[in-house]
Amino acid sequence: MITKEDIDKIFDAARIEEVVGDYVALKKRGANLIGLCPFHDEKTPSFYVSPAKGICKCFGCGKGGNAVNFLMEKEAMTYPDALRFLAKKYNIDIQEEEQSPEQIQSHNDRESLFVVSSFAQKHFSENLYNTDEGKSVGLGYFKERGFREDIIQKFQLGYSINQRNAFSEIALASGYKMEYLVKSGLTIEYKNDREEGTEEGQANQQEIKYSDRFWGRVMFPIHNVTGRVIAFGGRTLRTDTKKIAKYINSPETEIYHKSDVLYGIYFAKKEIINQDNCFLVEGYTDVISMHQAGIENVVASSGTSLTHGQIKLIRRFTNNITILYDGDSAGIKASFRGIDLILEEGLNVKVLLFPDGDDPDSYSKKVSSEQLKDFIKNNSKDFISFKTNLLMNEVKNDPIKKAGLIKEIVESIALIPEAIYRSVYVKECSRIMDVEEHILLSELNKIRSKKYNEKRNQPVEPAENNSYIEELISEEKKEAVSADAEHQERDIIRLLINYGNKEVRVEVQDDDGKPMEIGVTVAQLLIHELQNDNIILDNLLYNRIYTEFVEQLEKENVPDYNYFIGHENNAISSLTVDLISTLHSLSNWEQHGIYITMEEDVLKKSVLNAVYALKSRRLEIMIHDIQKRLKENPPEEELVQLMQTQHQLLEAKREFNALLGRIIVK
Repeated sequence: MITKEDIDKIFDAARIEEVVGDYVALKKRGANLIGLCPFHDEKTPSFYVSPAKGICKCFGCGKGGNAVNFLMEKEAMTYPDALRFLAKKYNIDIQEEEQSPEQIQSHNDRESLFVVSSFAQKHFSENLYNTDEGKSVGLGYFKERGFREDIIQKFQLGYSINQRNAFSEIALASGYKMEYLVKSGLTIEYKNDREEGTEEGQANQQEIKYSDRFWGRVMFPIHNVTGRVIAFGGRTLRTDTKKIAKYINSPETEIYHKSDVLYGIYFAKKEIINQDNCFLVEGYTDVISMHQAGIENVVASSGTSLTHGQIKLIRRFTNNITILYDGDSAGIKASFRGIDLILEEGLNVKVLLFPDGDDPDSYSKKVSSEQLKDFIKNNSKDFISFKTNLLMNEVKNDPIKKAGLIKEIVESIALIPEAIYRSVYVKECSRIMDVEEHILLSELNKIRSKKYNEKRNQPVEPAENNSYIEELISEEKKEAVSADAEHQERDIIRLLINYGNKEVRVEVQDDDGKPMEIGVTVAQLLIHELQNDNIILDNLLYNRIYTEFVEQLEKENVPDYNYFIGHENNAISSLTVDLISTLHSLSNWEQHGIYITMEEDVLKKSVLNAVYALKSRRLEIMIHDIQKRLKENPPEEELVQLMQTQHQLLEAKREFNALLGRIIVK
C-alpha cells in the first residue's frame, strides 16, 4: 500500500496539463487549456484543463477529474497503478506501507497464482511452436481456422500436450509448488484407493494423485483488464468420444471470478473507448476472428450467461453494447435475459443477427473487413425492433399469443431506468405492433408500480381501474418529490465542497440572552442545520461526502475541494470535478440594469435556502406517506394520531415555504 505521504507528493508533483497533454493537443484559452476530448468523437473542442485547480472536464460527455482519474479512465488503470505511473513519470520514490503477516500472505498467494498462470501460458505457447505434437495438432488447428501468425501470438494461444501429467511435471521441475498449481486450477488433485499387503492381511490406502486439467487441448489464455493471465479455456480436438467436453474452463480461483470477466477485454478496451461501443459475442474464436478482420472493440461472455458483473465491466468503457448473434433462434431466445440485464443496468443495447448458419467467426472469413463493418453498421437494430420482429413470426394472427408477446416486450421496457428512453421505446413498440400507445403505457406503469411495491414488501392489492390509476399517480408524484429531494441533497454537497471553509456571519445569543454575531464556516452552519433535525442524506455518495465533512470538523479541520479531487474513491473525485466546474451566479433585477451577483457574495442565504428546500421536500414525502395510510382506513386511534401528525407537518412545511418565499396556492 502506498503511504499517504507519498500520495501527497504525487499529487503535488503531477501537472494535469502535462498528463493530459500526452494524449490531447491543448491550446491556451484564458487561464485554462482546451482540446478535443479523448473520450468521445467531436469536431469542436469541449475538453477543458484547469492548471490552477488541477482538473480536467469535458462539457460534451461529462468525463473528467484529476491526473489520477484521467489515467484511470483513459488507460483503465486501478487507483494504485495510476499513482505508480505518475510516481515513475515524476521520478518520485514511493514506499509501500508494511503489511500484516495475513496481508502479506494473501498478497503472496494471489501473486503466486498470477505467476504460475503466466508460466503456464508461456509453456503452452512454446508447445505450439517447439514440439512436433504442438505444431502438427495445435498449430495445425489454428491455421485450419484461418488464424494469422500475428493473431495467434497476440492472443497468446497455445497447446497442452496429450499426456495426463506433462504440464504438472514440467511445472514442478521448474520450481513451482503443487499447492499453487492446484489452486490455479491447472492441476487436479484426486485420491486413488490402493491395496497394500501386510502380515495381518490387505489394507486400503488412499494415495493422492495429480492430473493436468487441460491435457490434449488447444489453449486460450484469459486475461484481466490489465493484461495478466488469470485463467484458461481449453478445446479438445478429439472426435472419437462424446464423453469428453468440447470446451473446459478454469474453475473459480482467488484471481478468476468468471462472472466478472470477459474474454478479450484487455485487447478491446482502448477501441471500445474510441468507438464508444462494445460488440458482445459468444466464444473465443468469435473474438479472435473479429480482431483479425480489423474490429477490435469486441469481447465474449465465453459461452456463459451474461452477468451483472460482466455488464458493469463493459460500462467502465462505454454505455453502448451491440450483441452479435448467429442464426440460431433458440439460442437467441435463451439470451433475452441477458438483454434485460443490460437494460436494467441503464446501458443502450442493439442486436445484430448474422445470416442462417453463420456466426461472427465464420461470416468474418467470408467477406472483407470493410464488408463486415458495413454489414454490422447497416443491420444492427435496437432491441425492440429485433425482439418484436423475431417473435411476431411465431404469433402469426393468434391474438392471445400476440398479447403475451406485447406484455413480454413491455416488461423489458419497464426495466429501463430512464423515463425518456422508456417513452421512446413505447412509441416504437406501438408503431411496430400496431397497438395504441396509451395501452402500452398503462401496462408499463402497472408493471413498474408492481415492482415498486414489491421492493417495499407491499404486494399489489386487487383494485378497480380508477383506484389503481389514483395509486399510480400518487406513487409517481412521490417519485418526483423524492427525485427533487435528491437534487436538493446534491446542492448541499455542492455548497460544502465549493464553500465549506468560507466564513459567514450568524446571529446567536450571548450568556445574557442578547443577540450577537459570530463567524462560522459554511460547513459548520450546514451540518448544524441538518443535525439539528437528524437529517441523513439518502443518496449514498452524497452521504459519504457529508459524513467525511462531519468527521473532519470533529478534528477541527474543514476540507476544501482539493481534498475530494484527490480522493481515492473515483466516484467522489468525479463528482467533485462536476460540482466545481461551473460557478453559480444569481440574477439581480432590483435596478433597471442586469447585474450578476456571485453566489459567494450571498453564501448565508444560499446555504439556508438549500437547507430549507431539502427539509421542505422531506416533509412532502412524509405527508404523502401519511395521506396514503389515511386512505387505507386505519383504526380510529391510529387515525387520530395520523391526522395530528399530518397537521404538524403541514404547518412546518408552510413555515419553510414562507422562508423560501414560496406562494402556497392551497
